[in-house]
Amino acid sequence: MAEKPDMHQALGETVGDIFVDNPKMSTRNTNVFYGEKQAIHNVSLDFGKNSVVALIGPSGCGKSTFLRCLNRMNDTIPICRVEGDLKLDDEDIYAKDMDPVLLRARVGMVFQKPNPFPKSIYDNVAYGARLHGLARTRAELDEIVVSSLQRAGLFEEVKDRLQSPGTGLSGGQQQRLCIARTIAVSPEVILMDEPASALDPIATAIIEELIDELRSKYTIAIVTHSMQQAARVSQRTAYFHMGRLVEVGETNQIFTNPQHELTENYITGRFG
Repeated sequence: MAEKPDMHQALGETVGDIFVDNPKMSTRNTNVFYGEKQAIHNVSLDFGKNSVVALIGPSGCGKSTFLRCLNRMNDTIPICRVEGDLKLDDEDIYAKDMDPVLLRARVGMVFQKPNPFPKSIYDNVAYGARLHGLARTRAELDEIVVSSLQRAGLFEEVKDRLQSPGTGLSGGQQQRLCIARTIAVSPEVILMDEPASALDPIATAIIEELIDELRSKYTIAIVTHSMQQAARVSQRTAYFHMGRLVEVGETNQIFTNPQHELTENYITGRFG
């Protein structure tokens, strides 16, 4: 039996299979710099259709930085530079003619802290549909709002107060409102950056069930500090360490039989 790569060895090629058949998104040789400091080193990873990929690893290992490459959120940081080949289907998402605003409609993002707009519940969900001209009539807009709230598992709780402020909801409800706002513009991919870390266990369980339901329609990438959460919601898991992708594989394999000593040490709680 081959020995696992030693944690003291130089981090070189990723252990495991970065490839999936017919990926929705793919990245090859991704490097990210903040000024002179390199934060991501040569990361290649595929994201399959209708599946969840969990990105795990210690704090500061580059998970969120890498996630933000996938919808060009790093463009908002002046000193940040992204190199590599990043594609949505077969389109280069860093091409000069790729409109970042339109890209972010196709690759939506849910953040760690719920961030509803200071608007009504209805207007929070309707915002993107109005911005992108997805509804020609009020009836069409109503349909988008209702169906998005239903898919986010929130409609029954708010149907009698759609004109109330979104900021008046509980933390878990606010996060589901943000998910409804994201799916209202019919994205192809949903990025989630620790979407349940600010929530209580009951709200977290609801979000996890929602993620499992949403993957039937979307490709999902989730950054999480909770290995239990990664094990529950994802089909594939990618382990990051010091800005490098160390290991990727089927979630069950990563958690029961990791191939790299760094992964094993993190999963067993020896560090991180």
